[in-house]
Amino acid sequence: MNIVVLAAGQGKRMRSELPKVLHPLAGRALLDHVLACARSLAPQRLVVVIGHGADRVRATVSGGDISWVVQDPQLGTGHAVAQALPELDDSVPTLVLYGDVPLTRVATLARLLEAAGPADVGLLTVELADPSGYGRIVREEGAITRIVEHRDADERLRAITEVNTGILVAPTPALRRWLAALSNENAQGEYYLTDIVAAAVADGVKIASAQPEDAWETLGVNSKAQLAELERIHQGNVAAALMDAGVTLADPARIDVRGRLHCGRDVTIDVNCVFEGEVRLGNGASVGANCVLRDAIVGAGTEVKPFTHVDGAKIGANARIGPYARLRPGTELADETHVGNFVEMKKTRMGAGSKANHLAYVGDAVIGERVNIGAGTITCNYDGVNKHQTVIEDDAFIGSDSQLVAPVRVGKGATLGAGTTLTSDAPADKLTLSRAPQVTIERWKRPQKGGKKH
Repeated sequence: MNIVVLAAGQGKRMRSELPKVLHPLAGRALLDHVLACARSLAPQRLVVVIGHGADRVRATVSGGDISWVVQDPQLGTGHAVAQALPELDDSVPTLVLYGDVPLTRVATLARLLEAAGPADVGLLTVELADPSGYGRIVREEGAITRIVEHRDADERLRAITEVNTGILVAPTPALRRWLAALSNENAQGEYYLTDIVAAAVADGVKIASAQPEDAWETLGVNSKAQLAELERIHQGNVAAALMDAGVTLADPARIDVRGRLHCGRDVTIDVNCVFEGEVRLGNGASVGANCVLRDAIVGAGTEVKPFTHVDGAKIGANARIGPYARLRPGTELADETHVGNFVEMKKTRMGAGSKANHLAYVGDAVIGERVNIGAGTITCNYDGVNKHQTVIEDDAFIGSDSQLVAPVRVGKGATLGAGTTLTSDAPADKLTLSRAPQVTIERWKRPQKGGKKH
């Protein structure tokens, strides 16, 4: 089939400079969701009709398989599809989708295509308790004869609850003929794509229909409130799928997956967690409340405690991270490591059994096994121009409040005394410290309020 995606609308009710189809749902543009669904159907031609913010849409949404067509001026849905006609293959039917309707299932579209076959027109319709604003499906003796837009419908037609979703499929040569004959004599002064239904009936073409399993599959986005509504529907679907796969969610209504989350067995996720990009949680891993994980791998049995941020990092098995820890891109932690509260790591490899439990910054470092990094330790990795590496070998002990001025190496089994500023390598199995001599001033007196100044 050909697939035409209509994505030219401005979305005035969004009250935003961002084109409507670029607003994010689950971390991806609305249009991206539609294109992913379209590509699952393997179309011969994929055409996207753009208009408002056309250059921005084209620059944001990638894909060498897309033929871009600009609709200017924007004179309705029929006019929009007509702009795509030069890109279409007449030997296959054409399916029309909408760039602001992101949750339609592939299976639903497959049913529609099967119902229509290669020669009939197929409409995706839905029954709504409140059909206000939607085009009504008019049937005679069960057969669809036309669609009447809400503004053009009388009271009798407005009582119809079966409505048009806008999604349709039609034989392409006939579609060309019907679009060429459209009129804009209606309340909106636009060329309605839905008017091809009456034209098809006049030509003796059968109008088939299919309905989605859930009405939300056909919901579009015209306001920030509707965008938020669809976000929660989508996240609810994700949460249900996770629980079906055995994941324990403390509250399914308080999880956001903005990418792909892969979970092993017996994974537990507390409330208000956000997962972005590609995240993998191993068997028995747990994620505490209010964590953000982006492009992260968490090993089996590892505990990520509350308020922890993991971004582009890999964590081994049976580790303990947080609370309030931050792991930045390039960080790789081996099995049974501990990274505690208010510890930040960037582009650091830490060996098995090593610990940085309190208040430390470790950047551009290679840390061996069974290393202890004391509270307040900093690797001074940036000289204002370049980044430099710190190497801490196995079994080293770094005392609290130490500064390691890179490039520098701490030898195997070495100990740095608390308060050390290390500017050259510390030898293995030795105590190294740099500390001003402690002095007590015997005749010193504490200043008194109102006293004389000395």
